[in-house]
Amino acid sequence: MKEKMGEPRHTISILVENKFGVLARVASLFSARGFNIDSLAVGETEDPTVSRMTIVVKGDERVLEQVEKQLNKLIDVIKLCDYVETPHLERDLALIKVKADKNDRSELLQIVDIFRAKIVDVSDNSVIIEVTGDEDKIEALIRMLASFGIQEMSRTGIVAMARGGKTLTL
Repeated sequence: MKEKMGEPRHTISILVENKFGVLARVASLFSARGFNIDSLAVGETEDPTVSRMTIVVKGDERVLEQVEKQLNKLIDVIKLCDYVETPHLERDLALIKVKADKNDRSELLQIVDIFRAKIVDVSDNSVIIEVTGDEDKIEALIRMLASFGIQEMSRTGIVAMARGGKTLTL
C-alpha cells in the first residue's frame, strides 16, 4: 500500500451513522470513481450509534476531492478527515499462522520477540503469531516468516488517528 509514482496515498477516517447499508454506499462512491480501496476498517465508536470507517486509497487528488465532497453530502456521513497532510498514527493487526515443528520454535520466538509480536496459539506443527504496528513493520515480519512457510494470514486493515489535539469527534 505504498505510494506509486503520481498516486498519493490517502488515509481517510469517516464518522458515519451506525446503520444498515452505510458501508455499501460509502464504498460505492469510491468504486464509481475508479478507486480501489487498499484497506478498509470499520467499527463502533464510543457512541454505539456512530461507526468510524478508515479507508486507504491511492489516486488522483482532484478526483478524490470530488469523492470526499460526495461523501460529505451523504446523509449518513457525520464527519470526514483525510490525513494526507495531518500528522497521524496508523496501525494494522495481523494474525499469521506459520509452519513450526519443535526445531523451529526457538528461532521463531526470537523473531517474534524482535518485532514485539506474540505467539497466541501453538500446535504440534504450527504457531499463530499476533502482530500490531504500522504497515512496514508487519510487511517486514511477513518477509522474515516466509521461509518457515506461512499457512494462513488475516489482517484487520489500517486504523488511524490524528496526533495531538486534532480529533475526529461529533
